Amino acid sequence: MAAVFLVTLYEYSPLFYIAVVFTCFVVTTGLVLGWFGWDVPVILRNSEETQFSTRVFKKQMRQVKNPFGLEITNPSSASITTGITLTTDCLEDSRLTCYWGCSVQKLYEALQKHVYCFRISTPQALEDALYSEYLYQEQYFKEEIYCQLPRDTKIEDFGTVPRSRYPLVALLTLADEDDREIYDIISMVSVIHIPDRTYKLSCRILYQYLLLAQGQFHDLKQLFMSANNNFTPSNNSSSEEKNTDRSLYSVVRYWDRLWCRSACLEPYLGRLEWLVR
Repeated sequence: MAAVFLVTLYEYSPLFYIAVVFTCFVVTTGLVLGWFGWDVPVILRNSEETQFSTRVFKKQMRQVKNPFGLEITNPSSASITTGITLTTDCLEDSRLTCYWGCSVQKLYEALQKHVYCFRISTPQALEDALYSEYLYQEQYFKEEIYCQLPRDTKIEDFGTVPRSRYPLVALLTLADEDDREIYDIISMVSVIHIPDRTYKLSCRILYQYLLLAQGQFHDLKQLFMSANNNFTPSNNSSSEEKNTDRSLYSVVRYWDRLWCRSACLEPYLGRLEWLVR
């Protein structure tokens, strides 16, 4: 019956089929454009163009002040047996806690706990996150500190490369609880290499992590480098030494990619003010 009806329509109006085909074409075109949008379909785009479009988007930036500063005094004289002298330069009263022989893996697990579990704003919080995986701990409230492993530990090196323990991890925290409400940065973790009997690489700060109250953390050196690709640290090291730094310790890195897009290196009393999302 339907076929007879269509044949009758064709006899009286041969344009009927043309109208049907045109209608189907319009409907199909509308569905395709509605699915992909009025832009070029994703499947036809260049892969580089797709990556670029996903990388570039607006971010809200705000200024954050770093209240912590830590330097090594006379790094050439530092060693595991003779100790090390550290100088703090902080905006507020701060507490410096040093952890000798801290486990590399436990340290980065602790940083992840800062992101996902609890904030590391006190030495006790870090020690809980480390599960006491360090050899010796000492705490100071002075600006210039001389710290040394007790002689009865009889530690002269930390084993062969790659090592599972950092010689020294220094934690700077704000002493006053009220100050923790003022600053977004609530603590700073510095990883320090100290030469010993087995490995005599010069004393240096390998990493400095700024821990935020919102649960993020950032490598301070990467923030400097991201702001200026031509920036050269004061203690220049050859590419061979940089590769040695990476291979010296068996670092298990769990942290996410640094999400800070740009940094402001305008000094504030010798400290860094930087911009984060």
